[in-house]
Amino acid sequence: MKTGDIKVCILRIEGTNCEMETYQAFDRLGAAPELVHLKQLTGDVEAHERRNLSEYFCLIIPGGFSSGDYVRAGAILAARMKSSIRKELVRFVESGRPVGGICNGFQVLVELGLLPALGQNFSPPKRLKTGMLYGEKFWSTPMSDVPEAVLAVNDSARFECRPTLLKHEGKCVFTGKIPLRKIVCMPSAHGEGKLIFPDGEKKYLQRLIDNGQIVFRYVDDEGRYAGYPWNPNGSTYNIAGLCNPSGTVFGMMPHPERVFYPWMHQDWTRVSRKEGDGKAFFESVVSYIRRKF
Repeated sequence: MKTGDIKVCILRIEGTNCEMETYQAFDRLGAAPELVHLKQLTGDVEAHERRNLSEYFCLIIPGGFSSGDYVRAGAILAARMKSSIRKELVRFVESGRPVGGICNGFQVLVELGLLPALGQNFSPPKRLKTGMLYGEKFWSTPMSDVPEAVLAVNDSARFECRPTLLKHEGKCVFTGKIPLRKIVCMPSAHGEGKLIFPDGEKKYLQRLIDNGQIVFRYVDDEGRYAGYPWNPNGSTYNIAGLCNPSGTVFGMMPHPERVFYPWMHQDWTRVSRKEGDGKAFFESVVSYIRRKF
């Protein structure tokens, strides 16, 4: 597939505010991103404005404050998606097409049950190829009925906007071009980013580790796992980003779209970079789609 044929659905509703930066990141690579309102996917618009999720090769839920983050962050958008396009979402993920969530998008994916998506193993149908890259384990359903985790209020009880250092610890389709163990810098900007699990947290965590689902962890400037302010929210096990068992659904709290170019980094006058640390995030998923579809 040619890069220009890769249609990317960047979902938006009232309150999302990072969709344009995400659009520009894909556009700069030559892909074909489109800003799509949820109502266009549900059919609640004029006929000429309607869109079908199956038209796209990638779905991205950007950052912001969808529906004002009332109830809890990401909950309203997730509920609207689950009630209106659940079957389409499940088919999309089962087809191996990537789904990414950044900041508020990560919160939405957790609320949807698309992350961490722990469940029972099953043998995938032959048409599914994605797991061969990232392991042979598949799960009975890509979407749980209820959330299996939550992104809670930061330990500081305030909005944290700061550069964060992330160690890459598990590959998925969004990080294939980032070397394992590499430390990257991306800005965080959130009030609810503390990833926690229900009763039996140690059991949940161990399963994520065993499955290779922990993609990024917060570290300090010497690469050590550290607390606040290096971990801006108090997230369990310093988790900053997770993927599903097959590596095709990925969410992270920091913002790769905000460091696409080297001069977008806060330390660009002191640290020499050939490109921004976030660029590889978008290059990785585009490369994956080109190979697989």
